[in-house]
Formats: sequence, structure tokens, C-alpha cells
Amino acid sequence: MNIEIRTDKNIHGSERLIEYVRDELKLEFQRYSEKITHFEVHLSDTNGDKGGEEDKRCVIEARPSGLKPIAVTHKAANIDQAIHGAMDKLKRSMEHSFSKQEHTRGTKPSWSEEDV
Repeated sequence: MNIEIRTDKNIHGSERLIEYVRDELKLEFQRYSEKITHFEVHLSDTNGDKGGEEDKRCVIEARPSGLKPIAVTHKAANIDQAIHGAMDKLKRSMEHSFSKQEHTRGTKPSWSEEDV
């Protein structure tokens, strides 16, 4: 599983922050480790030095094998809340996508040849 982390000019992309995000993603999505090929994380501060409520933003895009990429965005008052909010949204989206894929592949149609 490849993980890319990018920050804008207003957020210092320190090694500590990058390792923290990687560790959290691996921990949160270990269940899907064989289904996800790539994560892209974008951290930004929309207001820069001005401050403000919910001005930190985290966008996470996951690329599950065999499916279209799934992207989510979460805004919060600080980076940690933005990261975890985006991970929660992504987890729900992925569970929905994977369960949808399993149902379409593993179930029989409502009609069968026996009914005809």
C-alpha cells in the first residue's frame, strides 16, 4: 500500500506529521490492506495566517483495486481533527463500496431459470 502525503504552503509537512498520518492510515485501514493500492492525503490551511473556525482541511483519496478512486474531504479546527474526520468518512465510503461490490458479484438474480 503506497501512501503519499502533501501539504500546502501554510502547513509544515514535518517528518513527524508524515509518519503520524501514515501510521494512522495503516492502523485504521489494515482490514482493507489487500484491497487498497494507494492513498493520497492533502493537508491544507484554507485561511493561512488569518485563522478561523474549521480552516484546516484534509482530503484523502484511496484507490481500491478494481474500483474507482474514492475521495473524501473534512474541515476542522485543527489538523488532527481534520485527518480523523476524513478517515472516518473514507472508512464509511469504502465499506459501502466494498459491500456493494460483494452483493453484485456474490448474489443470484431475483429470477432464475427454475422460475421460467
